[in-house]
Amino acid sequence: MTSQPVKIGFIGLGIMGAPMAGHLINAGHQLFVFSQAKLPASIANSNATQCLNARGVAERADVIIIMVPDTPDVEAVLFGETGVASGLAMPPHGSVAPRKTVVDMSSISPIATKTFAQKINALGCDYLDAPVSGGEVGAKNATLSIMVGGDEAVFGRIKPLFDLMGKNITLVGGNGDGQTAKVANQIIVALNIEAVAEALLFAARAGADPARVRQALMGGFASSKILEVHGERMVKRTFDPGFRIELHQKDLNLALSSARALGVSLPNTATAQELFNSCVAHGGKAWDHSAMVRALEKLANFEIGQKAA
Repeated sequence: MTSQPVKIGFIGLGIMGAPMAGHLINAGHQLFVFSQAKLPASIANSNATQCLNARGVAERADVIIIMVPDTPDVEAVLFGETGVASGLAMPPHGSVAPRKTVVDMSSISPIATKTFAQKINALGCDYLDAPVSGGEVGAKNATLSIMVGGDEAVFGRIKPLFDLMGKNITLVGGNGDGQTAKVANQIIVALNIEAVAEALLFAARAGADPARVRQALMGGFASSKILEVHGERMVKRTFDPGFRIELHQKDLNLALSSARALGVSLPNTATAQELFNSCVAHGGKAWDHSAMVRALEKLANFEIGQKAA
């Protein structure tokens, strides 16, 4: 795959999908794209071919990548009337189609993923679930972490394409295991945001400079990427989204519903979700997820950066 251009379909060209597709185009691959919204200028001005629907993408491409928001969106893209599955089942000119691969890079239900994979496999095609972590910055810089579920041989074929979009690329296990890893990732991120928010709020309310407290903590065992990046956001009050609260809510819904099905208790994940719910109630669904701190500030009647009385 590294020596020859690959015919790649890309469905979903939002904040994350557009730069990811751009890396594939820049590497010389032939892209066939479809988006419900207007194509971003970066893709529209490239040599990518715009298709009328997901079926058109699947008919033309050998690898079909999906990057859409949620489980129902993936299901519609795959199995809707003009979805990917209808294109996979329709070889061009009546010929025998080569074995195609569907790669879902969205963050969705691990349970639904296993069902989707079985249906695609039944059409004679391969399936990988490959959700990502790293946000818009990671997508633009091609430094995403990619967590993959699926057959090892299929992963080996597709990995050169993953290498163009990310840095930390891991085959976790079978179909659904990539999505399970992403849910675990989002639990850790949410709880770390909550911990950093509590710590900086406590420090500010006690009269310390939260920026200096953060700097001091960066040199010790409490140091983390969340403290580094989102701690700075909390201190500077910069909550324009890198990753919107409504999307993190969706991921924690996956965590909590899957945990309920598994009989596992996730008490602190539930608390983090309630804090996100409070932010949304105050008009914050499009805030960056670091703005979870605002829910805690409401409870304390005190904002980080405010002078303690």
